[in-house]
Amino acid sequence: MKFDSIPNPSINLTSSRRSFGRASLTLPKIGFGTWKIGGGSFADPKTDPVSLAALHSALETGYTHFDTAEMYANGHAEELLGKAIRSSQVKREALFITSKVTPSHLQYDQVLQSCENSLRRLQMEYLDLYLIHWPSAGMKLEDTFRALNKLVRDGKVKHLGVSNFNLKLLKQSQELSETPIITNQVSYSLSDRSNIKNGVLEYCQNNDIILTAYSPLDEGRLDSNKTLEAIARAHAATTYQIALAWVISQPRVITIPRSGNPKHIKENFEAAEIELTQNEIEQLTNG
Repeated sequence: MKFDSIPNPSINLTSSRRSFGRASLTLPKIGFGTWKIGGGSFADPKTDPVSLAALHSALETGYTHFDTAEMYANGHAEELLGKAIRSSQVKREALFITSKVTPSHLQYDQVLQSCENSLRRLQMEYLDLYLIHWPSAGMKLEDTFRALNKLVRDGKVKHLGVSNFNLKLLKQSQELSETPIITNQVSYSLSDRSNIKNGVLEYCQNNDIILTAYSPLDEGRLDSNKTLEAIARAHAATTYQIALAWVISQPRVITIPRSGNPKHIKENFEAAEIELTQNEIEQLTNG
């Protein structure tokens, strides 16, 4: 399986600058994360109006990749995402929906049940991508992938991936998966280069695996500096947009920022259009 940046003129998907894919799979460079949609670790229905407004704003802006998990708001994020999609004008087949199985549900039967529960909450027939959210101490990865492989064979899941996996576990997952591992979702930002130091990014880039960067803006706590600010001014952009542009300038890297502010939701999406020069990339990388 080889991933390349390819043109996709579909109105519900992104252009070649914004996308990263192959003939049967196109992923936008910038998707929408749903951590803190519907609550934090537990559901908080009082936040539903704000959460639904953010999801509707993302759909109206043109986001097509939505990343969620059964862990987010104890499943309520999935419920709200499904509700927002059903009330929108966007067709399910135009979207790429990712969800994740929690580390406490990695036994064979638990994985199958977790996927069924996610599909029920989303009110969808399939997931485009299903990830192991975190590795768990003492997990039997063979049993986990036996279930994941069954979900793919049964048509409940189209693609498999992992999240927060180190290099050793990522390689083990490749051996156990009957279909290609298409992503490892990990923290990655201007200030967090841990997945460069541990070799995960380079391995992904050399083995046709997408690195999906979460917390690309350090959850809104992005540290600014003179270099970042100067480059932002040169592009008439915000420092947050430049930080996102730097993340996705790396080969085989996409990202899933989240915001509840419609203005920021739109700005994050438009960051995919910013083309940094090689000199600017090097300045940010070395800064």
